[in-house]
Amino acid sequence: MAGHVAELDSKTLWGGKESPFSTSYGKLMMWFFLVSDALTFTGLLIAYGFTRHDVQDAWPIGEETFNSMPFLGHGYPLLYVALMTFILIVSSVTMVLAVEAGHRMDRKGVIKWMIATIIGGFFFLGSQAWEWSHFIHGSEFGKIELADGSQAIVKGHFGEINNFKVTIAGSEHKKGDVIKEDLLHTFHHAAVLGHIENGMIKLHDGSVAKINKQHDHDMVLIVKKAGKNHVLNARIEGKQAEKMYYESLYSGTANKVVYGADLKDNEYGPQQYGQFFFFITGFHGFHVFSGVIINIIILLGVVAGTYHKRGHYEMVEKTGLYWHFVDLVWVFVFTFFYLI
Repeated sequence: MAGHVAELDSKTLWGGKESPFSTSYGKLMMWFFLVSDALTFTGLLIAYGFTRHDVQDAWPIGEETFNSMPFLGHGYPLLYVALMTFILIVSSVTMVLAVEAGHRMDRKGVIKWMIATIIGGFFFLGSQAWEWSHFIHGSEFGKIELADGSQAIVKGHFGEINNFKVTIAGSEHKKGDVIKEDLLHTFHHAAVLGHIENGMIKLHDGSVAKINKQHDHDMVLIVKKAGKNHVLNARIEGKQAEKMYYESLYSGTANKVVYGADLKDNEYGPQQYGQFFFFITGFHGFHVFSGVIINIIILLGVVAGTYHKRGHYEMVEKTGLYWHFVDLVWVFVFTFFYLI
């Protein structure tokens, strides 16, 4: 039977138009890297999902936490995050156009679309830096610990602080001085230290001043940690909410209020919420930053004519694969972290 076995050449065995192994080494290695990186992000998002499930009732809602716009203030749920996402997706489209121009050996087209991609990347990075800053500094109200030991986040319109009028002189301020600078930051710092009591604030120089503040509007307390009298997610509104909030804030006790977020505490919800936010969005932001730097380096090569002399723009295509991956990962981060 062995005499009837015929040997076939590789072309006949494959039978396809093109060998599956004709992909360049560089492009193949880029795919290997992207698969391994995708597994890393998958692990992070799975860990996020399990952690959120354990403390689901206390977990913040995305549109309540991220509801600010630069220069416009609060009241725009997820609008700025949606804008960031849109710009990043558009930058993926411009990268496709850069790769397409490279296939046509159109050097000017590659330059034009890569510049547009880089601009989109810088916009996203700047937006994420603003979002981080806003997340770290927090809202005007913060998260307050109530008299029964429960903790509540606060929604509503924070009345503007007009000034502090000094009633007891200190080392820097005399009695009767009116302070009009850095009011909110000073107010927050004193509140955390327990230096506010009965509408009076103790300043850093030892002076004591009366707080002249406009009235708050539409205040709502949402309990995120149950106490003796309040269950999880209970809502307290109106005059009662304002009374309970300022009883705690003006009690003169330290650490009754938390503003913003760090890796240990945050005003938005459980400790893990801030940790996952910083790690996942920061890890993705590092990828975007790396992608922008790579795009700039490749763009310089395009401008210098390096790839045109080689007769192909494969380097643009390889960096394009990385950029599309970064955009795709953000779609999943946006969905799981902000929307669900």
